[in-house]
Amino acid sequence: MKTRQPLNLARGTLYIIAAPSGGGKSSLAQALLESMPGVQMSVSYTTRARRHGEVGSVNYYFISPAQFEKMCAAGEFLEHATVFGNRYGTGRGWVEERLSHGIDVILVIDWQGARAIRHLLPESVSIFLLPPSHDALEQRLHARAQDNAEVIAQRMREAVEQISHCDEFDYLVLNDDFSAALADVQAIVRAHRLRREAQAARLKQLLEDLLAPGPRVK
Repeated sequence: MKTRQPLNLARGTLYIIAAPSGGGKSSLAQALLESMPGVQMSVSYTTRARRHGEVGSVNYYFISPAQFEKMCAAGEFLEHATVFGNRYGTGRGWVEERLSHGIDVILVIDWQGARAIRHLLPESVSIFLLPPSHDALEQRLHARAQDNAEVIAQRMREAVEQISHCDEFDYLVLNDDFSAALADVQAIVRAHRLRREAQAARLKQLLEDLLAPGPRVK
C-alpha cells in the first residue's frame, strides 16, 4: 500500500486589521483567532504604560523607549510608528518565522503601519473596519472607560484621519453587528486560503496522484 507523504504547506498570509480607536479591531481579531485554526496573533512592542487588565507578551511587549530605539537601530521591526505620543512596532523575526511555516498571522495596526507593511510584504491582506456612525464610535470609546473626555475627543479627531485612508485597504468591513463583521472577516480568510496557488501547495501530493499516468483502478 502506497504511503502518502505529508501535504506541503503554503506560506502563511499576514492579515492586517485596522480601524479607528473604538472600532472593534482588537475584539474582532481575538474572535478570529479563537474561531479559526492555523491563525496566530502578532504581538506588537510598545513604550506606552500597561493598562489595567493587560498582560505583557499577550497584549503587547511593554518595553522602555531606550529598548525600542535599540531595536529600531538593529532593524528588528517590520514597521514602527508613534501614536498618541507612544511608540509601537511589529517584530520582524517572529512574523517571518510563522509565515514561513504556513501559519497565518493577524496584525492589528493603524493605517500608517499598514502602509509600511504592504510595502515590505505586498502579498499581505489588509482589512479596514468601519464604524456604523460617528456617534456609535464615540459611544464605544466612552463605554470602554479607558480614556478621559479630552483623550476621547482627540481619538475622535484622529478617527477622521484613519477613515480617510480606508481606500488603501483590500477590504472594507462594516462593524455594526459584531457577529456579522466577524463572519465577513472569516469569509475573507477562507476565500484567500482557497486561492489556486495556496491550494496547489497544500494539495501538491494529491494533485500529483490525480495527474499520474497509468490505468485507474475502480
